[in-house]
Parts: sequence; C-alpha cells; structure tokens
Amino acid sequence: MEQQSKALARISSVETSAERAGGTAGGEDLAVLAPAAAAALNLLADAVRRGGADHDDIVQALKAAGVHEAFAGVFDAASERVMVAAEDPYDFDVRLHADNLAVAAGDVRRAFEWL
Repeated sequence: MEQQSKALARISSVETSAERAGGTAGGEDLAVLAPAAAAALNLLADAVRRGGADHDDIVQALKAAGVHEAFAGVFDAASERVMVAAEDPYDFDVRLHADNLAVAAGDVRRAFEWL
C-alpha cells in the first residue's frame, strides 16, 4: 500500500519563463516575476490543501520560511520606488500612495503576528 507523505512541500526554486528564455535586456521583468510568485504561492496553497498538517504546523512553516517578510518586502520596495520616481517628494498624492504601500507592508507583518 502506498503511503502519502505528510510534508507540505519542498520547493527549492521556481524557474521563470525569463530564465528559460535567457533573461531580458534590463533584468527580470515584473510581468514575468509576478506570475511566477503567484504560481509559487498557489503551489504552496495546493500543498497545504493536500497535506495532513495542522494549522500550527502550517503557520510555523510559513513564518520560518519568511513568507510574510518576502511579501511585505514587495510592498516596501514599491513604496520606495514611488518616492524615488516622484518629481516632488512633498506632493501629497505621491506621498499618500507611497505611505499606503508602506502601510500594506506593515499590515502583512502584523497579520503574521496574530497567527
């Protein structure tokens, strides 16, 4: 009788289409990386659905892997990018957009504190 593994998943890397095609001229493109990140998270969700791990094991695995920090880092980077690209760093609308992105990063981190 075949025995099913209780491990959630072990993903060592995700190959993007840009890597398969040899990359792009200006580095990795967000149009390629964002779907790859979403695919990796969907693989993780599928592994959780199929696995026999309980809630605490899942949360601890996500925390140990730093999923929340990686996701929050995307929002932090976007916030920084908005401010770097701003013609006037004191423009209210630009500042509000950057602040909202930074708050989203904080919300992701706080969500994991509650788990």
